[in-house]
Amino acid sequence: ERPCSGGNLRPGRAKLQNAEAILDEAGNGLDKVFKTTCFLADMGDFASFNEVYARYFVSKPSRSCVAVKHCPKACCARLRLWR
Repeated sequence: ERPCSGGNLRPGRAKLQNAEAILDEAGNGLDKVFKTTCFLADMGDFASFNEVYARYFVSKPSRSCVAVKHCPKACCARLRLWR
């Protein structure tokens, strides 16, 4: 079973917590992000990922979300943020 399958929100939450920590360390925050690109290994995980994403990005930046055949290191999601 893949790490995100079955509605497991932990991997998506970990990615967003890491992004938040990096931005906070740099004196910024998720509220300053104006665009994101999300890469999902399985679009079947979109609803679960979106549920977690909405908790972190309350400012609703512009977003693209695409399926990719393989994510590095067998992860189920990758993020790219612009601020």
